[in-house]
Formats: sequence, C-alpha cells, structure tokens
Amino acid sequence: MNFKNFFGKHEKESHHQKHQEKKEKENQDAKKFDDKKLKAQAKKQRLKDSIERAGFDINTKELSKIFFNAAIGINLVISLYLVYFFSSNYGITWSKIAAWMLFIWVFMFLFLWFAIWMGFYILVDYRIFKRKIDVEEVLPDFLQLAASNINAGMPIDRALWYAVRPRFGVLAKEIEMIAKETMAGVDLKTALERFAARYDSVTLKRTVNMINEGLEAGGKIGELLNRIADDIQQQRALMKEMAANVTTYVIFITFSTIVAAPFLFALSGVLINVVQGISSSLGGNLDSASNVGIPISFSGSGVSIKDFTIFGYVSLGMSAFFSALMISVIKKGNVKSGIKYVPIFMAVSFLIYMFAQKLMNLVLGVFIQF
Repeated sequence: MNFKNFFGKHEKESHHQKHQEKKEKENQDAKKFDDKKLKAQAKKQRLKDSIERAGFDINTKELSKIFFNAAIGINLVISLYLVYFFSSNYGITWSKIAAWMLFIWVFMFLFLWFAIWMGFYILVDYRIFKRKIDVEEVLPDFLQLAASNINAGMPIDRALWYAVRPRFGVLAKEIEMIAKETMAGVDLKTALERFAARYDSVTLKRTVNMINEGLEAGGKIGELLNRIADDIQQQRALMKEMAANVTTYVIFITFSTIVAAPFLFALSGVLINVVQGISSSLGGNLDSASNVGIPISFSGSGVSIKDFTIFGYVSLGMSAFFSALMISVIKKGNVKSGIKYVPIFMAVSFLIYMFAQKLMNLVLGVFIQF
C-alpha cells in the first residue's frame, strides 16, 4: 500500500511538473508574440510619425496598398514586354517563358516592392530635412517679430501667435498648432518642446530650451528672443564665410566633373574609333612586321564604341552623384543638401558629353580630310 501511494504521488508530481513546463512554454511563446506585436506597432508608429514630420497627410494602410498595387502594375508591364520580346525575337517555348514569369513574379516583385518602400523612405527623410531647413531659415525673423510684440506688452503666447506671417511657411503652421494646443489647455512649455521634438534641429532645440528657461526664470523674454535671433544670424554669417573660403575647391570639383571628364571620355571614344578604323583597314596580322621581329598584331576584338559609350555615361553619372554630395558637405556641412544638385550635375554632364562627342567627331573628320 505504501508503494502504491509512493508511485501515485510520484506520477502526480511528474504530471504536475510537465504541466508547469507546458504552461511556462506557452507563457514564453505568448511573451515572444507580444514582443513581436509591440515591435510591429512601434515600427508603424515610427513610420506614421515620420510621415507627419514630412508634412504628408497619408494613411499608412492606404500607402501599403498603393505600393503593393504599383509593384504589381510594374511587374505586369515587365512580364508582357518580356513575353512579346522573347517570343518574337528568339522563339522561346512557353515552358521557358513560364519559368521566367515565375522568377519575375517572385523575386522581381519583392525587389520592386522593397525598392518602392526605400524610395519612399528616402523621400520622407529628405522632406523632413527640407522642412527643418525652412524652419531654421525664417526662425530669426520670427523671433524678432515675437520680441517686438512682447516689448509692446503682449503675453508670450499671443506674441508668438501675432508674429506669424504667411512667408514663414512651415514655421507658421507649427506656431498655429502651438496656439491651438495652448488654447486647449496644454502648457506653453510642453507645446514648445513637442514642436522642437518634431525636427532634428540643434538650433531649434536650443532656442526652445532657452525660451523655456527664460519663462521659468521670469526674465525679459523680449531681450532674450532678440539675442537668440542675433546669435542665429551670426552663426549663419559664419557658415557663409566658411563656404566662401572653400569656393576654389567647389569650382575645381565642378569643372572636373561636368566639363573635363565628359571631354576626356569623348576624346577616348574618338581614339577608339581611330584605332578600330586603322585595324580594320590593315586587317589581320602584319606579316612584314613579324618577319623583321616586331610582334605587332591587330587581330582580336577590342572595346566596342557602344560599350564604351555606356561605360562613359555610367562613370559620368556616378562622378556627378558623388561630386554633388561632396560639394554639399564642403559648403553646407551635410550630405542631404546636395541631393537637389544631383540631377543638375548629371544632366549637364551628359549634355556636355554628347556635345563633346559630336565636336570630336567633327574635328576628326576635318583632320582626315587634310
């Protein structure tokens, strides 16, 4: 009887232990699921905040549907073109076309969907940066107007509201939001901190911190705002002076990228044409040269002018891209300001390259005639 009680008790303990382990495993799985859910929600919230900071009024769910449909549309166009191209030119069987379609609708779709999202993130990041620059550009004028209103006897919240002008753009909308929040009962200090947190601007955050410290200390806010505006303008003047000191480097990089490089590539293309013309006229190996011991041979296929032209456009495009960013770093101190110069640099470089090709061919034709 004692043995039965012992084994029964042991079975109950083992069963209880298994139940506890199963429960712990379920709790761990539930915790992992909750963590993944929280991470997904945090990611969606960051995307929503970034879209709001960029000034877009877009729903994230609708955005996902738009990008999904865009990827499907682009994939469909590519599929129809490939079916027409391969069937008409190469006569490929439908089984190979089906294999290509499977590849396109699996890998190409994922690539397009990822590329669209990456392009959108880059656009949002650039818009946030652009809005920050716009706010910093008009901030001193706004502070001076607000200081004049405060010196005229207005309280600071009304002084900020009446200092808004349409030419202030993004800053005017932000001050309107601050005024609405303060009217709804939000503390002015909290509203200003929220405003500064929406922009990754050191100047704006320092300005807001100094205003809040001045409000807490009870000092003369009008004089404080005027001093802040003067400091920002002096800092901007120093940045312009530093940019003027490196103008020589900017001119050198610009000239070498959009003028010198296209002419050198065009000259290289003309030389390839000349060498190919000489080799085709001579045709094959030079037996006389080989007889006297000179190992000269014109056989073999060199670089075609078509391939070199493609190489030239790719090289010029990459040079223009990185040169624009480099000039932005030299003059502005950041990379994002140079994004707007990239299309200009590329377009000018390509146009000069096409002009140089025609000019070199014309000069070569005149030289051959003489």
